This record gives sequence, C-alpha cells and structure tokens, in this order.
Amino acid sequence: MKRTIRTTALVVGALMATIGLPALPAATAQADDPAPRVDLRVLVVSDGGPSTDAIAAELENAGTPYTEVELQDPDRAVINAGFLADTTDGRPRAKYQAVVLPNDNPFPTGSAEMAAIVAYEQAYSIPQVDAYTYARPQVGLNAAVGTGYAGNIDGVRAEVTQAGKAGPFGYLEGAVPFEDNSPTVGESYAYLSTPVAGAAFTPYVQAAIPGRPTKGSLVGEYRHDGRRELVVTFVYNRYQQQYRLLARGIVEWMTGGVHLGADRNYFAVHVDDVLAADDRWDTVLDCTPGDVDCQPGEGTPNPIRMAPADVDHATAWQNGRDFTFDFAYNASGTVDHREDNGGQDPLADKLIADRDQFRWINHTYTHAFLGCVQDTSVVPWKCASNADGSTRWVGRNEIADEIATNEAWGVSAGLPLRREELVTGEHSGLKVTPQQPVDNPNLGLALADTDIEWLGSDNSRDPVQRQVGTATTISRYPMNVFYNAGREAEQVDEYNWIYTGRAQGGSGICEDNPATSTCLAAPLDLATGYTEHIVPLETRIALGHVLSNDPKPHFIHQSNLAEDRIAYPVLDGVLGEYDDLFTADTPVVNLRMKDIGVEMQRRATWRAALDAGQVTAYRIGDSVTVQAPGGVAIAATMPAGTQHGGTGFGAPYAGKVSGWASAEGLPYALDLPTSAGSPAAAVRPHGTPAVTGAPTGAVPRTEVPSGVAARVPYGAER
Repeated sequence: MKRTIRTTALVVGALMATIGLPALPAATAQADDPAPRVDLRVLVVSDGGPSTDAIAAELENAGTPYTEVELQDPDRAVINAGFLADTTDGRPRAKYQAVVLPNDNPFPTGSAEMAAIVAYEQAYSIPQVDAYTYARPQVGLNAAVGTGYAGNIDGVRAEVTQAGKAGPFGYLEGAVPFEDNSPTVGESYAYLSTPVAGAAFTPYVQAAIPGRPTKGSLVGEYRHDGRRELVVTFVYNRYQQQYRLLARGIVEWMTGGVHLGADRNYFAVHVDDVLAADDRWDTVLDCTPGDVDCQPGEGTPNPIRMAPADVDHATAWQNGRDFTFDFAYNASGTVDHREDNGGQDPLADKLIADRDQFRWINHTYTHAFLGCVQDTSVVPWKCASNADGSTRWVGRNEIADEIATNEAWGVSAGLPLRREELVTGEHSGLKVTPQQPVDNPNLGLALADTDIEWLGSDNSRDPVQRQVGTATTISRYPMNVFYNAGREAEQVDEYNWIYTGRAQGGSGICEDNPATSTCLAAPLDLATGYTEHIVPLETRIALGHVLSNDPKPHFIHQSNLAEDRIAYPVLDGVLGEYDDLFTADTPVVNLRMKDIGVEMQRRATWRAALDAGQVTAYRIGDSVTVQAPGGVAIAATMPAGTQHGGTGFGAPYAGKVSGWASAEGLPYALDLPTSAGSPAAAVRPHGTPAVTGAPTGAVPRTEVPSGVAARVPYGAER
C-alpha cells in the first residue's frame, strides 16, 4: 500500500506566508490604490442547523480562525459594511476571507444585511458557501421538481466530477458514498438538478437523478454578478461520512488553499498485552473466568495467547498495508511461560527476532491493576478500604517497579522502545468510575520516578488530554473487538450478551442506558453476526475517527491477532475503504504514541491562542503575515511549492503543504509559487460597487427539510 506516513506529526518550520493575489484590472483599480488587507478568518452565519454547524466544526477542529454569527440570537452583531470591512493604516481591510451562509440568502426580502454581504463579496472577491440550499435558478440550477429529484439519497454513491478533481476535491479518487445506517431513518435529503442553460455553474460532486438519464449536482460552483458561490444541495451533519469526505474540499475552495490550520487523516493501532495471555469469555457462564466479572472461583480460565505464526501474519499484513502496529508488552508473560515450559517460549523468541517490524510500548511488567487495591470478593469489584475508611491505594514503589522492570526487560531484549511512553494495564491508576473517581495519588509520583512523559488513557472515560505528574495523557479509542475473544463465535456471543435485553438473555445494559447506539433488536447469528454486523459497524466507527482529523490511537489486544485473528477484518475494512476513497497523495498518517501526544499538545496550545485573540493573520498583495505569541506553534496550509527563504514549507498532503511553524512571536515570510491558485474575480480595493442581481428574498424555511437524523459520534458510549 502506498498511503501511510510514519513520520512525526506536521513539519516544524518558521512561518509567514506570501500569497499571490490576482492583478487588479485597469478598469477597476488605480495605480496609487494600496492593495487591500484580507484577514485569514472565515465568517460563519448560522441558523442553528446541522450544515453550518458541520462547517464550523471543521474549522474548529482544523484550527482555522472563524467568527460565528447566530441569526437566532437577539443580541447578535448586525452584519453591515463596518462589520465586514474597514480601513487599517490607510489600507482597506476585508475582515473575512470567506463567508458561510446557511443557504444562499437566509435574510428577509430586501435585507440590508444580505446587500452588505453581496457588496463585500464583490468588492474583495470573497467566496461564499451556501451550506445547504435547494435547487432553483437563483443558485444557477433548474428547479428540482419536474426536471430533477428532491428526496432521500441514503446509500447513493455520488461521484466527484473532473472539474471537482481538478479543483477543490482532487484528493478524492472519485466516489462519495452516502451513508445508509438505518432502513427506517432518512439520513440525507437532497436536491438533484442540472445547471440552468447559460448559467456559469460547474458541478463538482454529482449523482444520478432517479428515473432519468442525467446527473444532478450536489456540490457546485456558481459564478454570477462578480461573485462565487459554492452551492450545496444536500443536508448533512458533522459526523456523516459523506460530509467528512467533502469537508476538506469545502474549506480549500473557500480559502483558495491558503488558510491557518491543518487537516490530516490519522490511524494508529495499539495492540495491548503482547507476550501475555488474555482470559477467555465463557459462553455458558456469560463472564470471563480469571477476571473480575466472574464470581471468585467461578469457571476455569482458558487463556488466549498469540503463536509464532500469528507474528508472521502480523508482519505480512503490515507489509501489505504499509502500516505499523504498536505492541504494548508485558514481559512477565514470557518470564512466566518459560518457567512453566522448561525455559521455552517460541512466541517471545519470534517477537524478539522480529522486533524491528513493530513499535513497542511499555505496558507494565505484570499488567497489575495500579489504582486502588481491588476488592474482588464482590461483582462488580470495589476499592478496598483502610481501617479508617480511607481508600487503600497501590503504592508508589509498586507502580514504579512495574514500569521499570518491564522497561529493563525490553531494553535487554533489544526492543526499539521510547522509554517515555507508557500504557498501564486497563489504564489503571487513572480514575475509573464508579469505583475510583480520582487518580491514584501515587501514580503521578511513580511516573516522575520513571521519567514517563506520555501516558495512555481510555477515551471512553478520559477523553481530554491532561497532566498526571510528569506525564501527559493520550486518549485511546477502544475498538469493540473484545480482549477476551479469540474466536468469532466468542465475540458474537459476548456482543449479544452486552447489547440485548434481559428477556433475550442479555445483560440489560441497553435497557438501562437507552442512549447506547449499538443496541440490538435481536441477538446476532453466531455464525454470521461478526462478518455481517460487527465488522461493518466497527469499520464505520473507526473510519469516522480517521476522517475527522483525529490523531488519537485505537487499541485492541493480542488475543485479537490470535486464533481466528478477528481484528484483521475490521482493520482491512478501514484501510481498504480508505484506499478506495482517497488518492495516493492523501495517505493515512500512522504516528507512534509520542508524536500523537505532541500533535495533540500543539493543537491545544494553538486553539487556546486563537480563542484568546492572540493570533493575527492577513494577506496584503502577495504576502500573508501570521503572528502568534512566543511558544505557540502556528498551524498553516499553503499551496504546494510554497517556500521560506528558499526552503520548502511544511510537508505535502492532499495536494497542499501543511505544517507547524515556530514563529517565536515574530512574522516570517513564505514565497508562494506563481502557479498557485488565487481568487478569480477582480479585487476592488476602493469604493463599493453597485449591487446588481442581489437575491430578493430569503430561502423559505418550509422549503428546507431537516433531512438528517440526529446522531451522536460513534464510540461515544464506550
């Protein structure tokens, strides 16, 4: 496979961008007119609907500055000429590089606010995104009724046109599949229609019109009256795959590929408990003998452990996918195995021989629980108490010994470790509700003793990066491929028990927590349930994370690479679907744990500086100036070929270059290649042109259906 980056997150370098703008036509610009300043900030005018919310979320997540105006807020700012533009140091200033509206005209008929937006866009060549509107001549399309289609497009496979590939959506191979997650819920409402004859309308994404031989536009550019609009005629929310595929292109279109912030597609997989064995689910007892969910002494443990052939399979799979696993190991697993088997452990021998095929993470020596001392005489377990009633904690020295002993074994085995990385067994030591609502107070001390800087946490219970002693947490997504299953039938049996009601023989968890989205109407078939239900669902969940500019790693267990090797169908689903959707210059970014942590830290610092108003960025003529406080790395995306002092800026991704730049409180300059794209319409730095062809009325609210089902992010319940 050709699509994986395993370097550090985004390239670090100095930043000040030089951006080419079009020459001013003699008919509209005077020789002594100063070039206007255009701030690198997006204006999002929201009606509270899912589409503008989705675009704002994309800007937020990428670290692209924006200002949001809520139309329904009675205390909102009035959008007028002064709100949109002014003069700075004798130079006209456009305060926004793009405008996002809920539709092409969300204001009442004759609105002065819409007139101000139109005049602003014409004066400064500012593009406008119509987040969701219906097809009609005012947006360059024939009315959908009669000549096109208006209705549900769940499951439709749309396509990027040649113009879209040559333009803002060139990172896509071509297909844009629309989700169809429920046969009873309409998830995507759309208008499919063809351009009006003679209109300067270019479809970028289109789909076949049902019952007709023609294709209708879903996303296209409409040029009229000296303005450019990106017309989107389907409804979406921030989590849907079709939007996630197109979000990057929408931002690139509105900014001309020149903006602060960066967006990449990340995927890392941590495999926990390597060298150890995992307890197996008992399909009769509906618990895991040897673990805390079975009553003490109930059942007989039947552990799952990888074999040397599983290591060969993992290596071959990695080579075929151009991907690297992160193996989180417990050395006592092999020490104990050798003691019980006359000094022999073929699995450990194989892993050590092939150690350079994988990345390795310290997972503690015995996988001991490092939080409170567990009282497992009851199910569920509880924290043991001291005589005075206080919580009894695992001690500082015990925790440090678990970390240091495992590290020492790894060093002696020649594993390519990063000693500052750690994942504790079950993420223990960190808070776990309801039994242990706070961190073990000894954990931070032991992390300092052992020089740990990066600590894995469970995203389902600890999603926000935070400091624990000397370490910063890195939240990991748990994949719903169970640690205690080596066979498909075991996985399905446990899945049925968790996600069905008590009357069906299940746990009743779904009855008690109705918001859980993975609940089952009926038990899955033991023979087919894994392939037909669990694999597609888990693939979609993980791929959703990948497409969301989210660097957090996923984690599974060594048991999932053994026996039936049940993890691979999900991983193949994620990477296989990704390959089908994206071009070779938009690879999955496969980072190791430390680099993920650095990426997350930089983002948090950058976002804090943006929120505090400490970042300024604007373009004047052929330059963009970006300035941030010292110690704040700047994120930026620029056209390919952009240079600083003769050296290329950033790293290539999706047809652009992006990177983190150390500004140290000072501006820096990057040279943009003359071939880079720039706004097509002329910039008029002085005066306000007459408003011609301005919309005369708002989009009727009754004409814009809600379309999409409400949905929480996948994985949020786990």
